[in-house]
Amino acid sequence: MEKESLRERLRIPVDRLQAINEALLSPDCQVVEDFLEVVGRYGTPAEINAKAAEARQLSNLLARLEAVGSPYRRDLEWLIAQRDAGRFVRVEDYRRGVLGEKAKDTRFLETSAVTLEISAAQYFPWLIEEAQQAIEKRELMPGRFIRVRRMKESEADQGDLLAFTAAMQVMGASSVETLDTKGTDGSNVHLGGPATITGYFGGIGQPNDHALRWLDEFLGYYTKYGVRAVLNINPGTVLLGYWLYQLGIDIEFKISVFMGNDNPYAALWTILAAKLFSREDGTTPLVGFNLSNSIDNHTLELSSQFRRSLGFEDVIRFEHHITESYKSIVIQPYNRRDDLVAVADHVANISAKHEGGEVEIETQRAHPSDLLDYFRAKEEIEAAGEMPLLLRNYLDKHDSINRTARALTEHGLSFLAAPLLHHR
Repeated sequence: MEKESLRERLRIPVDRLQAINEALLSPDCQVVEDFLEVVGRYGTPAEINAKAAEARQLSNLLARLEAVGSPYRRDLEWLIAQRDAGRFVRVEDYRRGVLGEKAKDTRFLETSAVTLEISAAQYFPWLIEEAQQAIEKRELMPGRFIRVRRMKESEADQGDLLAFTAAMQVMGASSVETLDTKGTDGSNVHLGGPATITGYFGGIGQPNDHALRWLDEFLGYYTKYGVRAVLNINPGTVLLGYWLYQLGIDIEFKISVFMGNDNPYAALWTILAAKLFSREDGTTPLVGFNLSNSIDNHTLELSSQFRRSLGFEDVIRFEHHITESYKSIVIQPYNRRDDLVAVADHVANISAKHEGGEVEIETQRAHPSDLLDYFRAKEEIEAAGEMPLLLRNYLDKHDSINRTARALTEHGLSFLAAPLLHHR
């Protein structure tokens, strides 16, 4: 049988789509009823968006920090002052520092700029330390920040959540928070230490009613703090994110590496669902898609092809780990910088995620970066006297980001750092 004849068999008949619509729109579809019940607690989509917009206003965030007597209010004023005074290195000057006079004659590939991403920015004071170093050493601040800190802890910590949300607006950067409703919160009875490793084979998990709890938590932080983007680790909550956006609620999410999308067919399945539940304007809430650490450049290239054909090249960012935490996630050494340089000139809209330092530096640290530190309470870390060690790990990631920016620059490639600090 000819290939074209076989290909035609993949066509989705219109009546199949009609059947899906009928199932979703039926009052007897309990999962949809439960979804709408949670959303209804917060108001109409317009009311929900209005609450979030008000909560996210910089002036309101600063006023709330003032009201609780947060020391972070003063740090934000410093950050604003440094930005307005032009203390952060401009992209043009950064490139000149890397290439010398050659920079003015180099045509950088601006249409394929790589977003510089750091993970995990757990504590607001770390961002200020990072900014101080960036000014002193004429380094770049990331254009995207990922957080994996416990939300309730951040909320109660002198306005940490308020301050971080405000800082993203000051810098023009994007950020992602990680909600507390996930399998590692004790809800997944199969998860524990190495003795229960088979419990992880199905992913971290958000079992039973935890998808709805995730939805409730997301809407709570969206309306109270203006937190717009969160990490997504489960197919069920990915679907709920699509539905929220389709209702008209202006949330966003990124899919975590823990989802395990490790081949182009897995990526296609995820992006097909994004298309099914996209808005009339062609947008989707899936703005960041972190494929598995095990993918190669060919998988990125193939995924880029159908991402473009489905109209999502400018919408869905492929977020790819360049470095990883030294302990507790991958076999070391792990560094994908050369792969990034090789693919960045023809695969658009990539985010270079840095979750660890350079391997040769990590091996010299008294406390190499460890993914398990993300799940420790701040109180525990401080009691152990290890907060300076974890800050050092974070600044090592910042160093890796700047090494990536240098490598991109040396190859005539472009990057996106914190827009309001560097792209001015």
